[in-house]
Amino acid sequence: MINVPTDITLDQLAFLSVESLIEAYHICPDQNIQARIIRILADLGDDLALDLLVDVVGVEVANHCQGNVRRVAARGLEQMVISTTDPEKKQKAIDKLSWALLNAEDWALRYAAAVSLGGIATKEINTILYQAMRQESDRVVKERIRMILNV
Repeated sequence: MINVPTDITLDQLAFLSVESLIEAYHICPDQNIQARIIRILADLGDDLALDLLVDVVGVEVANHCQGNVRRVAARGLEQMVISTTDPEKKQKAIDKLSWALLNAEDWALRYAAAVSLGGIATKEINTILYQAMRQESDRVVKERIRMILNV
């Protein structure tokens, strides 16, 4: 186990390994820093972090700040899917983004999932986007899906 201080600052994040960043995410009480950690992990594109991002998208909480962390993770999954060579991890991330688009209560999370899926852009994803467009009740999310599909 790596010793990561619970009072970690944003400046200190840049010097941590992927494993340390994952641990820091779990022990950090500041949700703004958690969101930054998720963003850094997504930017690094290391497969070790993909499971954490998938888990974060699936967390069901009422806290608005935690919702922001979920949205950052959803956007980060697009980069992770594009950069991974592991087909199982890729599918796991696409499945979680599809779940978020079709089932999440948070309209902003659905929006983030739609944008990420649109960036991945496969035939399978287009089918999911069409399904989401038919069932989506939020005008903003629906319009974004339309823009992605060019319809």
